[in-house]
Amino acid sequence: MKITTNNKLHLTYCTNIHPGESWLEVFANLEKHIPELKLRLSPKAPFGIGLRLADVAAKQLLEGNNLAQFQTWLTQQDLYVFTLNGFPYGGFHRQVVKDQVYAPDWSTQERLNYTLSLTKILATLLPEGLDGGISTLPLSYKPWWEKDQASCETVLKNSCFNIASVVAEMIHIHEQTGKLLHIDLEPEPDGLIENTSEVIDFFQNWFLPIGGNYLSEQLNIERSLAEKKLLEHVRICYDTCHFSVEYEEPKSVFERLQSAGIKIGKIQISAAIKVKIPADVEKRSSIVERLRPFAESTYLHQVIERRSDGTLYHYPDLINALPHLEQSLAEEWRTHFHVPIFIHDYQVLQSTQDDIATVLQLIQTNNACQHLEIETYTWDVLPSEMKIDLLTSIQREYEWVIKLIRNS
Repeated sequence: MKITTNNKLHLTYCTNIHPGESWLEVFANLEKHIPELKLRLSPKAPFGIGLRLADVAAKQLLEGNNLAQFQTWLTQQDLYVFTLNGFPYGGFHRQVVKDQVYAPDWSTQERLNYTLSLTKILATLLPEGLDGGISTLPLSYKPWWEKDQASCETVLKNSCFNIASVVAEMIHIHEQTGKLLHIDLEPEPDGLIENTSEVIDFFQNWFLPIGGNYLSEQLNIERSLAEKKLLEHVRICYDTCHFSVEYEEPKSVFERLQSAGIKIGKIQISAAIKVKIPADVEKRSSIVERLRPFAESTYLHQVIERRSDGTLYHYPDLINALPHLEQSLAEEWRTHFHVPIFIHDYQVLQSTQDDIATVLQLIQTNNACQHLEIETYTWDVLPSEMKIDLLTSIQREYEWVIKLIRNS
């Protein structure tokens, strides 16, 4: 849906909330939830969809006249698609996902083919006059490669070639249709690029040199123009939860990315768990018990602790971190668990909700990004006392964001 402030913002929620990997399952969820949400939130104006398609759904949508039929349905319902979630390749609900959410990574042909399918779909569905983004994983999963530097460098190089291949297709689409598409790399804890410094290093020392040379040769264009086009078609998906878990201040991230010439293609609105670590051991035991229900078996819930000297220490998952909390040297823990964005305090726990407010204020002053996507995908695995009716939960998140934007 469009929100008119100092600039036009497009707000949606990511349909990765709903389980379902085939196109029939995805469309059944859209038919069930989207018209009702539009009625509640945007009855007289077009309503945007943040569409998540697994590889199997993307392939099926491109079969026969499925895509044309879907486009007709969108028009009839006064809906539009402006962003896709291309991060999870396969199953994402009701099964163990954990680090397999990064597979296949960007060094593989499978990831390239999948993203090319998404590119074709978005090029068809995207309305005239809008740019469109496909959010995707931060290349690969760092723990897979941290003990093998040579293999890590191979992953980085192959990722550059594959992403540049998608850019070449996006350039062709732009020339043929006027539609501007971009890939939005999504940094997160333990991703191969997980924070601002690593993003900038990847662009400057890997992607622009390798991808620029590849694109220059493929399109027979000057190297400087090739690099300019890479920066236009490859951007960052700023997930507010992820950057908060990394203890990064939004204003600093925005300024550093802008200085490096790196654009933000999409902002995913989400909140992480944070908790101050008291000195008292008994109080720490209480925190362990409050955190335990969040150490569930479906998703990775990376933990980063900050110690009194400012140093950060990483745990790969909350279940691995909990045994260390009582003896930890930390003053604060932040956990990659997408909690409802309208909750600031939950018993002894808090959320990083304040960073969302900061980001929404920033984009209204610097026009850094117009695409907003609410991404609380964890409703199925939340502690039972935090769960309410799904549609009501989604509606509450929308209303919280809209109020925040309009009051900024």
